[in-house]
Amino acid sequence: MKYSSNISAATVAVALAATTATAFVAPSPSSSSSSRPSSSSSSSSSSASVAISASAAQFQEDLTFSPPDTFDAGEISEQLCTDAAAKMKRVMVPVPDYVSDTGYVGISFIRWEASPSAKSAKTLPLLLVHGFDSSALEYRRLGPQLASLGIDVYCVDLLGWGYTQLDEVNSFSAKAKVEALKGFWESVGDNGEVVVGGASLGGAATIEFAAQNLCRTETDEDGEETSSGFVRGTVLIDAQGFVDGIGPMSFLPAPLARAGIKVLKSVPLRDSANQMSYYDPSTYATEDALKVGRMHCLRDGWEDGMLSFMQSGGFRPKEKVPLIDVPTLVLWGRQDGILDGEEFANKFVNGMPNARLEWIEECGHVPHLEQPELTAKSIEAFLREEGVRPLKNASAQSAAGIFDGLFNFLN
Repeated sequence: MKYSSNISAATVAVALAATTATAFVAPSPSSSSSSRPSSSSSSSSSSASVAISASAAQFQEDLTFSPPDTFDAGEISEQLCTDAAAKMKRVMVPVPDYVSDTGYVGISFIRWEASPSAKSAKTLPLLLVHGFDSSALEYRRLGPQLASLGIDVYCVDLLGWGYTQLDEVNSFSAKAKVEALKGFWESVGDNGEVVVGGASLGGAATIEFAAQNLCRTETDEDGEETSSGFVRGTVLIDAQGFVDGIGPMSFLPAPLARAGIKVLKSVPLRDSANQMSYYDPSTYATEDALKVGRMHCLRDGWEDGMLSFMQSGGFRPKEKVPLIDVPTLVLWGRQDGILDGEEFANKFVNGMPNARLEWIEECGHVPHLEQPELTAKSIEAFLREEGVRPLKNASAQSAAGIFDGLFNFLN
């Protein structure tokens, strides 16, 4: 079954993919509200007492964070998943007070460093955002492929999903997710030039994030250049950008909404959506795949975070698509059974000033999982194009800046 632009919110909700479901984009500004999760929710980290480290990597690491135990606790046998989980860290990033009273939240991420042997010419780093209610583990196959081709890759969890901080957070709204993503790149990437990409609903987050932070260079009367923003390009993988609406779901009373949220993490629904995500489900829609996509849902506080997101109305990328005028690579699985590429991929190309489309053959909704090698090669070629080559050397954050951030957090 393929979705058209006329699909109902209920249909979208049922079609949640275990890795990158397609639902939850805001229906209208009037439906937007936020829900403060219960203070009784527990997590492995408290923002009030979190231990942090100004490490050589120049960000404030949450030392109380333990990466997910995907092998023993999760009973996931895929070695790439085990390897990816072992790389996961969580950092404290600045956010507005409406998101957290402390002004910081913990954001989990995985970095695959570019292989030195593959670096013929430096490329911009790639910041990747996962799909609906998923985690950075979604990129467990693509990340290593890109790194082997000489690309620095940062795969980040959206606030409220993956393995981010869940306790002592006031809002997990779409707006809060974008603010936390901005805080992440400020903390970890020092707001350096970057190409940002997203899969499925991660595409909606990518569009909103990019629209706020597009790289701009202006020349004044004296010929001096001034720059603002840092997003130099975008990569959209079977991306959500035109299907608006969770519809009535954003208006449901909390008890009914919670009942629906419990269904979202149920094994039958996740398995059904998992089957829909692949061109070759017999090979890829495995029990391991289901467990990877569901494991984070079992954390304390996940339901509160999801309720907050639902009641916020979701993302609103549609009107921002034409604003993304930096080079954009649109990648689409030719056999996507969730988002029809003939309709939606071409909408991106026709609606964006500087976008081009590449089809990934014999592939469903998740090219980064089903065809990671081909997907990586397409992204690498894009990152080496003239329009997205580095313009300037990224300046390292000074030691003073590190300690300033540390003291601000402690105060």
